[in-house]
Amino acid sequence: MRGYFGIGIQGVSKAYNVGNLFRTAHAFGASFVYTVEANYSRYKWNKTDTSKSIDHTPFYSFPTMDDMMLPQGCALVGVELTEDAIELPSFRHPTKAAYLLGPERSSLSPAIIERCDHIIKIPMKFCINVGTAGALVMYDRVQSMGRFADRPVRAGGPTDPLAAPTFGGPIFRHGSPFEDSPPEVPDNWGE
Repeated sequence: MRGYFGIGIQGVSKAYNVGNLFRTAHAFGASFVYTVEANYSRYKWNKTDTSKSIDHTPFYSFPTMDDMMLPQGCALVGVELTEDAIELPSFRHPTKAAYLLGPERSSLSPAIIERCDHIIKIPMKFCINVGTAGALVMYDRVQSMGRFADRPVRAGGPTDPLAAPTFGGPIFRHGSPFEDSPPEVPDNWGE
C-alpha cells in the first residue's frame, strides 16, 4: 500500500484507551501514533498495549494543539460525529494522513476541527469507545486502499485468486536518457 498514516487522540484521560488504540495501530501498520493535550498515566497504558507498540512505532506527545506538528503534505483527518462530516464508507482516504479522535465523553475541540483537512464519521447512532472507533477507521483505510480480491456476489470468499500485479517499462519524466547520445548499435543489428 502506498503512503503512510498515523493516528492519535486529543485530550485522552484513560491510559487503557491509549494502549488499546496504539496496539491496534501497530497491528494495522501505522507509521506513527500521537496524543494532543493528553492527561493520563503513561505507566498504565502497557496493560492494554501488549505488543509494546511504542517500541516499534514512533510516538509523539504534543502538549497543546499549537505544538502539534505533522509531516509536510500530511492531511489531518478528524473523526467526529458532526452533521457535515463525511461518512466513513464514502470517504477516500488521503495517501498521507494523520487521523485524530476526540477524548472520552467529549468531542474534538472547535480549534482542532478548524485545523482538520477532513472530518469523517462512522455511521452509527452514538459514540463508541475511542479505541474501537480508531480500529474501524484503520480497517476501512486498509480495506479501501489495499490490494484485495473483489468480493464475490454470493456469500463467502473469492473463488479466483488475486491476479499478480503487472508493471510497465520505465517512465522517463525528462525525456529519454539517450537523447544526447543514442546507444551504440552494432553493424549487424537486425540480421
